[in-house]
Amino acid sequence: MKITAGDIDGILDAIDAHDTIEEVSVMALSEGVVTVQVEARAPLLMAAAQQAGIPIEMPVEIEDGVARIDVTGAHERVADFGNMLQAVGAEFDVKYVQQRVNPGESLTERQREVLFEAVERGYYDVPRTCTLTEVAEHVGIAKSTCSETLQRVERTIVREFVDDLPRNPIEVGPSVGTDT
Repeated sequence: MKITAGDIDGILDAIDAHDTIEEVSVMALSEGVVTVQVEARAPLLMAAAQQAGIPIEMPVEIEDGVARIDVTGAHERVADFGNMLQAVGAEFDVKYVQQRVNPGESLTERQREVLFEAVERGYYDVPRTCTLTEVAEHVGIAKSTCSETLQRVERTIVREFVDDLPRNPIEVGPSVGTDT
């Protein structure tokens, strides 16, 4: 986990003194930030995630007593994870949920074909090493059709990328946040 705090030594001492902690290993240390590996006898967070069938993305970040935990999984599994945390008395707030989709899955086979041709030929290089006309000729379509196809591809990819970004900076509160 990555911990950001004013009193790193005090935090490390408190972690090490906890009765469920077996070992604390400092991986990296700089002023106000420490990355540690913690081995616990009863790793409730990991046990809940494992039981729900979702991975926790490492490192878990803790800043001024607030943990940010990124998890990935189907909605039902993330909900199960939350229920398990509540069952052991963990307090948390979900700051935001993101649905990540593979942009390639949103493209038609023809759109992927035109996109791959454009990339391979250098249409997206800076500076371009291939023109729109050349891409269209290589895939056997009209220049206008090629242009429209690439515009649809670009719109799909850009929108999915932007939709995956949080619109506002995450507000840090007194509870644990989860992301999917």
